[in-house]
Amino acid sequence: MYLTTRGLVLRETKYKEADKILTILTEDAGKLTASARGVLRKGSQIAAGCQLLTFSEFTLFENRGRWTVNEAQSAEQFLGLRSDISLLALGAYFAELLEAVSDEDSPDPEILRLGLNSLFALAGGYYAPEHIKAVFELRLMCLAGYFPQLEACQKCGEEPAEPVFSTRGGTLLCRSCAGFADGETVSLTPGALDALRYIEDAESKKIFSFSLAERDEAVLARVCEAYVVAQLERNFASLDYWRSVR
Repeated sequence: MYLTTRGLVLRETKYKEADKILTILTEDAGKLTASARGVLRKGSQIAAGCQLLTFSEFTLFENRGRWTVNEAQSAEQFLGLRSDISLLALGAYFAELLEAVSDEDSPDPEILRLGLNSLFALAGGYYAPEHIKAVFELRLMCLAGYFPQLEACQKCGEEPAEPVFSTRGGTLLCRSCAGFADGETVSLTPGALDALRYIEDAESKKIFSFSLAERDEAVLARVCEAYVVAQLERNFASLDYWRSVR
C-alpha cells in the first residue's frame, strides 16, 4: 500500500551503513516509523526531506506493517534553527514532546499544526524562545487531553488572591487551600495565571500573541515545564541538553 502524505520528522536513527529509521508525525496516519534506505549515501534524492525537524511531502510504502520512504521532498526545513545550537536543541525537545503525546494510526491535525507553528516561530525569532516553549508546552498538554483546571480554586471555589498550581493534579488553588494539593505546587503571579488561561483558550493563530512582565514570564516558564513533566511522568533528555547549551 502506498501513502502520500505530509509530515514532520521527529526522530532519526542511523541504521546499518547508509539507512535511517525515522519517526514521522504525518497528516493522514498520525505517528509512524519508516525506513529511509540509502538516505546517507552521497547523492540520495530523499536526504533533504528526511532530516530531523523537516516538514516534507512523503510517498511511503507499507508492507507487512512496515513503512519505507519511497520519495521525500522537503517543504520547510526551519533553517533558522540549524545555525543556533540552543534553538536546535529546543526544537528537538519540541519533537520529543510531540512524539510522547502522539499515537500511531491516530492523526491529530491540531497537534501537528501546533508543532509546525512553534518551530516556525522559533526559527523566525518572532518571540523569545522561553515564551514559545511555555506556550507550546501548555497548549500541547491541552490538545493531548491534559486540561488544567484554572477557573477558580478547586477546593473553595473562590478566585485566588494568591494563586498556586498543583502540577500533578492540574488544579488551581488559593494559598489557604494549598495543603489539599496533589503533589508539588508552584506559586503563580496574577499575570502568569492570566497567561495560562489565555493559552488554554486562545485561537491557535493567536496563542503566542501576548506579552508579560519579566517576573510573570519566568513563573509561566516554570509552571508549564513542571506541568509537562508531572503529567507525562518522565524526564526528557532533549530538555536537559537544551538547558546545558542555552
